[in-house]
Amino acid sequence: MNRPMPDRGCLPHALYRAEQVRHLDRIAIEEHGIPGIELMNRAGAVAYRVLRERWPNARRIAVLAGVGNNGGDGYVVARLARASGLGARVLQIGDLDRPRGDAAESLAAYRAVGGAVEPYQGLPRDIDVYVDALLGIGLERPVEGLWAEAIKAINSQSVPVLALDIPSGLHADTGRVMGVAVRATVTVTFIGLKQGLFIGEAADYRGEILFSALEIPAVVYSREILSVRRIDWTQQRRSLPPRSRIAHKGDFGHLLVIGGAPGLSGAVRLAGEAALRSGAGLVTIATHPRHADWLNLGRPELMVTGVERAEDLDPLLERADVVAIGPGLGRSDWGRALWERVRALSIPLVVDADALNLLAETACLGADWILTPHPGEAARLLGVTTAEVERDRLEAARLLCERFGGVVVLKGSGTLVWGSSHRPPAVCGDGNPGMATAGAGDVLTGVIAALRGQGLEAEEAACAGVSLHAAAGDVAARRGERGLIASDIIAALRDLSLT
Repeated sequence: MNRPMPDRGCLPHALYRAEQVRHLDRIAIEEHGIPGIELMNRAGAVAYRVLRERWPNARRIAVLAGVGNNGGDGYVVARLARASGLGARVLQIGDLDRPRGDAAESLAAYRAVGGAVEPYQGLPRDIDVYVDALLGIGLERPVEGLWAEAIKAINSQSVPVLALDIPSGLHADTGRVMGVAVRATVTVTFIGLKQGLFIGEAADYRGEILFSALEIPAVVYSREILSVRRIDWTQQRRSLPPRSRIAHKGDFGHLLVIGGAPGLSGAVRLAGEAALRSGAGLVTIATHPRHADWLNLGRPELMVTGVERAEDLDPLLERADVVAIGPGLGRSDWGRALWERVRALSIPLVVDADALNLLAETACLGADWILTPHPGEAARLLGVTTAEVERDRLEAARLLCERFGGVVVLKGSGTLVWGSSHRPPAVCGDGNPGMATAGAGDVLTGVIAALRGQGLEAEEAACAGVSLHAAAGDVAARRGERGLIASDIIAALRDLSLT
């Protein structure tokens, strides 16, 4: 079969829930006359071509097959491997009398060319590639028994793994590991990108993601509104138009950054410098008088004012277009007074760090603010545990937006942006573990606030800021993830935000 290969360089930006992908599949079958077995054959053919391209020297493969359509895709891969002269073994988990419909037809086609099916009794030796065709996108309960045993055995090997549609054990909607999940080298997914591949724990299990629509007509996709938007800087940089040749600094926003209690001055410095590198016209830092005199040494472009009392903020607030509050704010009487002075303002706000912790103590609704919690701060805001937030990050972001208003940026692997508009939430799949470092969140605060000050609406600024920050982190990580510091992210911002 000469099926198109997945496009490695350009994944779709539309993400769907498992139920929506099943609906798209039904529309293709029932309304566009594409037999289900044909879609299964296309999926298996695409997966087999990925296997041959990615591992051209592989001679022995083992397909671990379940009893549903995911297993049916696996039978196609095994059949095509046999036809090409490769050694292919199918290790079956589940009753072979259970496959129905297309999966049963695919199994029969594999047997018709002499393919044997072995009950799973452990992984064979001398295998070059494992194909994960155990569990598909319908998984809703923890993986147990022989299924869990097989997944653990796969993960204990150093052999590459090709997962079909989704790594077995990963929840297709939340990215949650259902007890145990396959750690894939490559996941080739079909018809619609599953949102769970970009959320939660997925980044540790999905490997490289490849996508094929299986030649389904484009009109099919008009029947489902995407559930989540995938965002990246290549797409989001369009939010920043070219600058006028007669522009002046006042055209690009005056940002006021509030924070920096004694001993915590670095956070506001990082936020302020990140804002400058993201194009803010003017940046003023309002901080504790103890270090105000020397905070901008080495970065004289930052204006710094010491504030002893909350009232000292008033003249600074009058000149500001956007306020970012929280980096290094602390929860002493000083920090609390500044937060109380700012939280009821009608000026656009970016709220981070200890300002979020203070908001959790005295919850209120905001119309024009962007909240940027990490999972621990989100848990305090919602009155739940961090584990509960991570169990369903999308639901946590939705609840935060519902309870506090404005736009919510839930940081972490697969940072989410949930706004109060009618647009679907967004997830950023860029970024890397090197960004798990002190000050990276303060940099993000400065980036988002700078973009807000340059005229972007709140949700637009949040999406663009998250994407720019992640892209800068990936540039910084080219020299290695371990040892990356927040200032490295700042250094990469300028070359990315060229407009």
